[in-house]
Amino acid sequence: MLIAFQGAYGANSHLACQKFYPALEAKAFASFLDVFAAVEKGEAAFGMIPLENSYAGRVAEIHNLLQKHYVSIVAEHFLPITHNLVGLGGARLEDIKEVYSHPQALMQCQENLRSLGVRIVESSNTAQAAKYIASQGDKNKAAICSKLAADLYGLSLIKENLQDSGNDNVTVFIVIAKEALEIDPQVAPVITALLFTIRNIPGALYKALGGFATNGVSMVKLESYIPGGVSKQAQFFISIEGHPSQKPVALALEELGFFSKQVKLLGVYYADKARAE
Repeated sequence: MLIAFQGAYGANSHLACQKFYPALEAKAFASFLDVFAAVEKGEAAFGMIPLENSYAGRVAEIHNLLQKHYVSIVAEHFLPITHNLVGLGGARLEDIKEVYSHPQALMQCQENLRSLGVRIVESSNTAQAAKYIASQGDKNKAAICSKLAADLYGLSLIKENLQDSGNDNVTVFIVIAKEALEIDPQVAPVITALLFTIRNIPGALYKALGGFATNGVSMVKLESYIPGGVSKQAQFFISIEGHPSQKPVALALEELGFFSKQVKLLGVYYADKARAE
């Protein structure tokens, strides 16, 4: 059984696959579209998709892909992100003159990098940066990446936890599958995720969301976005606590549907334990 992810081996998406689904074979794909297509066609049982990061924000492309493809969200996972400075064996911190990594990783380590006085160079992703450093044979060059990437490319750890923020950098991943899973709200807290477009009437958004308040249903996330960047009408991504089979949730969704011209159920899945923490 395959679990698909976007990027290179050793990237954080690969690490998420190994951490949460160690029994599955992780396979890298070039784009998020390729991951969705592999799951939709049955080439992969699951896809590991980053939805948002606590510092970088949401991954803009994902909402559009969820709208267009016939897949279901079946799980969520919170992955703490650690940025590690790695280089060739024997390289010391004072040896490093250039640091390579993805722009987001570089941004999240900018204060520490500034204190080191190094030149920063952007790469397509953190794992590719590690692969590049391994190929150069230069102890003056280093990469910021995961420990998994360092191990895969035979690099040594120079300084761990290089990020400026400490340990509160988290990426929320969702797991997609071709079919929904049976979820029992008696077993653990449940999240329901949807996309919707409101009707063109005064106060439609206020009225569409009113059912959640009147029925005591907590919203986890509400976010607007423009599909494809060209539509004149915003769509909304919403995730709530509870299962559609529960009466308060069912009543709230009925009211949402009445004031919306389109509602798509994206998935019903167990909440990551990190939400409670």
